[in-house]
Amino acid sequence: MADEIERESMEFDVVVVGGGPSGLAAACRLLQLDDSLSVVVVEKGSEIGAHILSGNVFEPTGLNELFPDWRDMGAPVKTAVSGDRVHYLTSASGAFPVPGPFLPRPMHNKGNYIISLGQLCQWMGEQAENMGVNVFPGFAASEVLYDDDGCVIGVATSDMGIGKDGEKKSSYTPGYELLGKYTIFAEGVRGNLGEQLIQKFDLRADADPQHYGLGLKEIWEIDPELHEEGLVVHTAGWPLDSHTDGGGFLYHADNNRVFAGFIVSLGYKNPHLSPFNEFQRWKTHPKIRRYLDGGKRIAYGARAVNKGGLQSLPKLTFPGGMLVGCTAGFLNGAKIKGAHTAIKTGMLAAESVQAALQSDSAASVELTDFEDKVKSSWVYEELYRGRNFGPGLAKFGNFWGAAFAFIDQNIFFGKLPFTWHKKDADHEALQRASEAKVIDYPKPDGKLTFDRLSSVFLSSTNHEEDQPSHLKLKDAAVPITYNLPEFDEPAQRYCPAGVYEVVEEDGSAKFQINAQNCVHCKTCDIKDPQQNIVWTVPEGGGGPNYSNM
Repeated sequence: MADEIERESMEFDVVVVGGGPSGLAAACRLLQLDDSLSVVVVEKGSEIGAHILSGNVFEPTGLNELFPDWRDMGAPVKTAVSGDRVHYLTSASGAFPVPGPFLPRPMHNKGNYIISLGQLCQWMGEQAENMGVNVFPGFAASEVLYDDDGCVIGVATSDMGIGKDGEKKSSYTPGYELLGKYTIFAEGVRGNLGEQLIQKFDLRADADPQHYGLGLKEIWEIDPELHEEGLVVHTAGWPLDSHTDGGGFLYHADNNRVFAGFIVSLGYKNPHLSPFNEFQRWKTHPKIRRYLDGGKRIAYGARAVNKGGLQSLPKLTFPGGMLVGCTAGFLNGAKIKGAHTAIKTGMLAAESVQAALQSDSAASVELTDFEDKVKSSWVYEELYRGRNFGPGLAKFGNFWGAAFAFIDQNIFFGKLPFTWHKKDADHEALQRASEAKVIDYPKPDGKLTFDRLSSVFLSSTNHEEDQPSHLKLKDAAVPITYNLPEFDEPAQRYCPAGVYEVVEEDGSAKFQINAQNCVHCKTCDIKDPQQNIVWTVPEGGGGPNYSNM
């Protein structure tokens, strides 16, 4: 369709795809370096922050460098961490505390803050606009644009007003071409265009596969007498088995709110496992329940997180552009943090681009110095020290993997003379359903535990229903002819929003996609055993609204 229509185009010095911490940091840094530059940030969410979901215990290192006076500027970073507690849950009711001296050094949170990353991005977006950045929320970048030599020259946004039948509605509006001398891709985890670029330019040729977890989060208002502002609680162990990497968190934010969440590695083996239901079970443990009983759940969301670390970083540059933040995979798994590295890599990308524009504003080239800047920065040093954390958990399981992490981080300071790798992709990990234990999840009680549909409602997810599904099947037969008999079609369980169902129609099984429920977590794009599901962008402005998450 793109070949049949004529789009309007707008030219900029730099196009930034994604209004998260890395993209906004890049835009702000560009204008700090040269306020004459024309910069645009295009964001698929209805507003800046709408698609931002994170725990979030925030390390201010990157923000300190971007805006040294952020406190005086009114940044929404106010709730300082007052203490850490870690519990190893041995059963549905048993647990033992992990003393602070036995925690891996990166897990100590002194000097960090409990924040809403969505609110921080809203604030960063305001700073960007005040500096002169063009911020375009509600526009989904759906296509990478190339010149005749294969150099990236910008992106096109999706057409609006296309019906389910593929025909133009009366509300039809063609997308825009946003052209730039350089394009910075900051789409977050498993970015649609970022994945296309990784494949086109073979950016992962020398890297391990990226590995992922699914993070689920709820915000609760709790009894003020139970609230301990600034307290950070982490758990490992139950309800997951010893070889399924993951764990829970309970962060005491301001105003008697707690952020309750759970992360499950998407390298899990049992196709009967449901990350959403594991999260619900986790909340029933006495160590967690004591805070939530009698409280009120006010928000819900889910999002994939990177877990591959240093070994999974792709090549970062290609002609005309680069990958930054979680699009590349800069999350530090040992710290369970990625916002600070996202901000810093966005800044480093901006510095490379500004230097190139200053020296030669003609044709775009590949800015390989960006990779050099990353490798000489504290970001690379952090990821190097934590490089064996994820592989150690995969190799030894949760308990002994944690023991290895203590030795690696506290005794050898991440400098052991070897680097472990994990070469199998997450979607390759599933056992056959016939060989795996069926998990019997209890029904939700509607007070502490909930179903997926009521949870999606709290995410404020909305899509225009009369539009083509943004969830594409390469082969429509695969879910029923292969995934169902082999793996009991795991999409029914790994999706945290009830998007995928196997229903009976005329006496036969049918795979049903409820695309309007999609919270844009990207799990299906990652975990489908045949890599048969392709996540693409819906119309701009669709999806969840996580402004306070």
